Amino acid sequence: MTTSRRIPPRWLRRTLVVIALLFPCVLWGVTSAQVDAGLGPHEARYDVTTSGLVVLDFGPLGTLQIDSPLPLRLGVLVTVEEIPADLTAVGQAESLDSLSHDLDAYLAFFASPGTTISAVAHDLVVDALRRTALAVLLVGAGSAGLVLLLGAARRREVSAALAPRTYEITAGLLVVVLVGATLTGSDPDSTGGTSRPASAVFAGTPLEGARITGRLGGIVDTYGSIALDLLRENDEFYAEADANLATAWDRRAAIQDVLAASADPPGPGGSTDTPAGPGPAAENDAPTGDPTDESTGADGTDPSPEEDDDEDGAAGQDGAAAQDEGGDRGEDGATSGATTTPDDELVTLLMISDLHCNTGMTPLIRTAAERSGASIVLNAGDTTMNGTGVESFCVDSFASAVPQGVQTVVADGNHDSVETAQQWRSNGAIELDGSVVDVEGIRILGDRDPLESRIGEGSKPAREETPAQYAARLADTACELQESGDPIDLMMIHTPRMGNDALDSGCVPSLLAGHMHTRDGPDPYGYGVRYVSGSTAGAVADQLRIGPLKGTAEMTVLRFDPVERRIVDWQLVQVATDATAKVWPRIAWPRPVAPGDEENQPGDESLGTEAGTETGTDAPTAPATSTEEPAGDE
Repeated sequence: MTTSRRIPPRWLRRTLVVIALLFPCVLWGVTSAQVDAGLGPHEARYDVTTSGLVVLDFGPLGTLQIDSPLPLRLGVLVTVEEIPADLTAVGQAESLDSLSHDLDAYLAFFASPGTTISAVAHDLVVDALRRTALAVLLVGAGSAGLVLLLGAARRREVSAALAPRTYEITAGLLVVVLVGATLTGSDPDSTGGTSRPASAVFAGTPLEGARITGRLGGIVDTYGSIALDLLRENDEFYAEADANLATAWDRRAAIQDVLAASADPPGPGGSTDTPAGPGPAAENDAPTGDPTDESTGADGTDPSPEEDDDEDGAAGQDGAAAQDEGGDRGEDGATSGATTTPDDELVTLLMISDLHCNTGMTPLIRTAAERSGASIVLNAGDTTMNGTGVESFCVDSFASAVPQGVQTVVADGNHDSVETAQQWRSNGAIELDGSVVDVEGIRILGDRDPLESRIGEGSKPAREETPAQYAARLADTACELQESGDPIDLMMIHTPRMGNDALDSGCVPSLLAGHMHTRDGPDPYGYGVRYVSGSTAGAVADQLRIGPLKGTAEMTVLRFDPVERRIVDWQLVQVATDATAKVWPRIAWPRPVAPGDEENQPGDESLGTEAGTETGTDAPTAPATSTEEPAGDE
């Protein structure tokens, strides 16, 4: 006597059939996903495997293998390819500088390999979904075609024969597909990687536990300690600088508390720190002296708030500030930039510029953004060195420095590209493109630089528009908006001279720029105020970017009054080459020169109005407020 098999209900049979067909589609989509991206200065192809390892294949040199951060024992095979031609097109004079860019890129990857893989993982997921959808479409079309070919009668016969074995057939099909995908998705050369001993060179580094095969192992054993010493020096310098910056913020906050307690309280929104002199007193409106003086160091010997109050001219004089850090306080105790808007209603902005892929500054940007309470980060351009796809790591790194909920606004520079802009957009940033954007109630106008500079190739127009046409277009746009009753609050571009027309027009109250690598202003210019940020990367001409700072890195905190629609004050943040940090007092933002008062307008000997480059005759001499010489077009 035979026992009949239990036949699943029709809905369950159909569900199992769908799973049996969908599972291999998903599995194929995931295990066949690949992405073309960058690795250091190289182009590279990333393929998903099931080895549980990240394997960097350097061809004849061998492989570098690290444990994969991906789930489900998924790994990645990285086939390292050539360095793009636009990174190698350099002459002999630029060879050292080009090498430094490559070293920066390698350092960025090896300092945080997990970050690179995580960034690529997003693109791999997108590709896996695309491939899965394609497989589902093909399998669905094939199944539908087969059903039509069989006909109704034949379909009933097949269904009656297979229905009793639905569970066995589904399970068997899933096992076969899973085993097949495992065998084909794994890299044969990497499956035994975990049995190889880890390289001792990487102990105590982000690559600890990495295994090396082939001739690459000998190279790493010979030169790896040198490279790792460089990596450790880099990490230690920026960790010390970041700690010093945090201490400097605490110190400045303590000073402001002392000022607030010892002086007659200023009006709402008035700066309680250091005031600026009235009018266009350019040199008195900016910090002077050595930025390392009174800086916060790592030895814990920085002056107490009370001592610093005396040095800053704050203590014992009803809060009056020393002339070298500001101007004179009015009789009412308020600064010339005072406003009736309460402090907690002012919008705080953090301005950075000319980062040039110095990702060592990433944690310091994060500290400055968090400690200042900035709700907007303004990037005045030159995030990268050459605007290539492999420099996406730099953009991702700097984007990670921006706290959650803080908006980034970018005006790309001459060393960036359309690809750089897309990388910023993918990180949620707003790219200025010649139209006005409204961020936190601030109307900002700007655009990417009209020139593109590439290593060994000089500068050339980025589009069919000359720098003069670019400047005129932005000035016209600002005036059209003003005439329509929707004036802008500030303009941000990369090259400052290209905003001169807009300032002369009277339609731009404040212009923010970078490019010169040397701070200038804020000074009245035309009928507005111009401020040129120093380099946040500490960029110095003919100096390598890799490693500790070669020049003083600068960031600027601005506070904007949304009621009076103007910048109230600015605050300079500096990190010196010895890792000391200084957070300067707040200084009132200068008032623009009113129409009809042109005779009191300062000249513009520093930045000129003619076209030129950072190394040309229009480069500024270091003003009394600056600590660095012009850096040149890097």
